[in-house]
This record gives sequence, C-alpha cells and structure tokens, in this order.
Amino acid sequence: MLLDLLLPLGERMAPFNVVQYITFRCACAAVTGVLLSLALGPGLIRSARRLSIGQAIREEGPERHKSKAGTPTMGGLLILTAVIVPTLLWSDLSNVYVWLAVGTTIALGAVGFVDDLLKVRRRHNRGLGMKTKLGLQLAVGAALGAGLVGLTDLDANLSFPFFKALLIELGPFYIPFVALLIAGSSNAVNLTDGLDGLAIGATLVAAATYAVFAYIAGNSIAARYLQVSYVPGAGEVAVICSALVGASLGFLWFNAHPAQVFMGDVGSLAIGGTIGAVAVLSKQELLLVLVGGLFVLEALSVIVQVASYKTTGRRVLLMAPLHHHFELRGWSENQVVVRFWILAVLFAFLGLSTLKLR
Repeated sequence: MLLDLLLPLGERMAPFNVVQYITFRCACAAVTGVLLSLALGPGLIRSARRLSIGQAIREEGPERHKSKAGTPTMGGLLILTAVIVPTLLWSDLSNVYVWLAVGTTIALGAVGFVDDLLKVRRRHNRGLGMKTKLGLQLAVGAALGAGLVGLTDLDANLSFPFFKALLIELGPFYIPFVALLIAGSSNAVNLTDGLDGLAIGATLVAAATYAVFAYIAGNSIAARYLQVSYVPGAGEVAVICSALVGASLGFLWFNAHPAQVFMGDVGSLAIGGTIGAVAVLSKQELLLVLVGGLFVLEALSVIVQVASYKTTGRRVLLMAPLHHHFELRGWSENQVVVRFWILAVLFAFLGLSTLKLR
C-alpha cells in the first residue's frame, strides 16, 4: 500500500527510493507492529475486562495457575492486528505469496477465535472439539497447498538442511504435506502457550529467523551463494515475519509475568500457522523442526505422555506439556520461561548454521 504511494516519489526525491528495499520495509513493519501493539493493547485489555472475556484454567493444570483464572484472553486479536496492518502497509500487495501468508494467518485466527469464544461462553477451557479443530487446521493447510500449486510456480519438492543437492519431489503428496505441516505448526505453538510470555517470546525468535530465510530465498544472489532454493518473490514474505517480530515484542509488554492478557487460541493458532506458511513459502519446510525446536519439544512431550499412558498406564513426565513438568519439578514460572527462551535462541542458531553447513 505505502510502497505504491512512496515509490513514485523516489523519482523526484531520492530518499524515498529506500522503500524499494525489503530490508527497510521489514524494519518499518517491525516498528509499526510494536507501536500498534503498545497503542491498542490497553484498550483491548479494558474491553476484555468489561465484557468479562476471561481465561478459563484447565482443572488438571498446576495448582498455582488457578489464580490466573479470569485474566483477559483473546489477546491474539491484538497480535493479528499488529501483524496484518503493517504487512498490508509495507509489503508489495501484488505479490501472491504475501496474500497466501496473510490468508493463512487470518483463517487460522478465525478458527482460534471461534474456539476462544466457545470457551468464554461456556466458562470452561473446552471450545471446539479436537477433531473439528484439527479438521479445520488441515483444511486451511490444504488450501495453502492448493493455492501454491494453482497460483505460483513454486516447486512441489522438499529440500533437506545440510544437504545442498538433496531434493525429493512430492508430486500429489505436496498438498497433504503442506496441510500436515500447517496443522502441526499451529498446534505446536498452541501447546506451548501455557506460561506468561513463553509462546510469544519463542515466536519472536522463530519469526526473526525465518525473516532471514525468506529474504535469502527471494534474493537470487544470496540464494545461489548459500545454495538454497531460489523462490522469486519470496523475499516479500520477510515483511510479514518482521511484522510478527514487532507484534510479538509489543504483546510481550502486556503478556510478561504477571500477564495482563493471554493470547488465546486466536493468537497461538494464527502464529503457528504463519510460521508454518513462511517455512513452506521460503522452501525451508524441514528446517521448521530446528528453528521451531522449542515448539516441537512441547508437542512431542504431549505425544509421548499420551502414548505412554495409553500403552503402559505410566506417565513419562510429571505433567505435559513440557513446561508444566519443570514447574512441578520446582522451577519458578520465570525460570521456565527464560530458560525455554534460551533454548529457542539456541535452536534458531542451529537453524541459521545450516546456511553454511551444506
């Protein structure tokens, strides 16, 4: 939007030429996201309190979490606003990848919104049924995959970190693969969102890392030098990543312990889907296991816990997801959050290291 308005001015005033550079617009999107979050956050929190939109705490959770019941939720609406508005302002709106990423974000945000709304109305932590929610997530992922096949020239193959020449053609399995990846990424962030600031801090790290990968994927010189898949136009997706970084910073202001607001499923499902979409659009799908390593650990902890209990009757962890296990081991909430953030940064460094280890 602003690109179309400001770029013609560069012909008369040289300083405006800077808007043609993705790096500059990424910085602007991040700053815009922070400012929007900080400006709109207090009003959203007041409105949530006035409308009694409070968090319902699951009964089987840690005892000390019971005091958080009633904390305003659905703060993900703030995150979505602070991501989508800067993206529309600072990205090239003629780029199909931007619209596919934004569409995925909005669609999964809508799924999370309905889930949160049901929880608020029922005064219970159960919203949409598990099968219904998963089905909707898979549908959104399949729509993204179909959009990529029908609207872009993106290759339906899979590249592998650390291997510069290894590619697997997915063919008819490409759309199901994208659907599973989006659903998995969306659920992983959702499972991580259990402590004040935990999920949004890890999101900030993952989004910043994928902004680098998206920029490189869209730059022919950088992609060739680093021997990664070149995707013409994918660099614009770095703008939405940067907007997510800014939105995360702004939301963390209100979500830091003790949290004034929770993101709810409207935030976590949308965030996870956005990161998954960027991974697909930048042709770094499998790298999501490293870059989003913390989210993967949280999801795996639930899978292992459920599988162990159903097969042996025993629990591997004191409580799943993983962050609750360490809470029950005696770590304070702040200790768990900060140490998990450190893990998220380490995973991000591992992901970035694959650029040279090929």
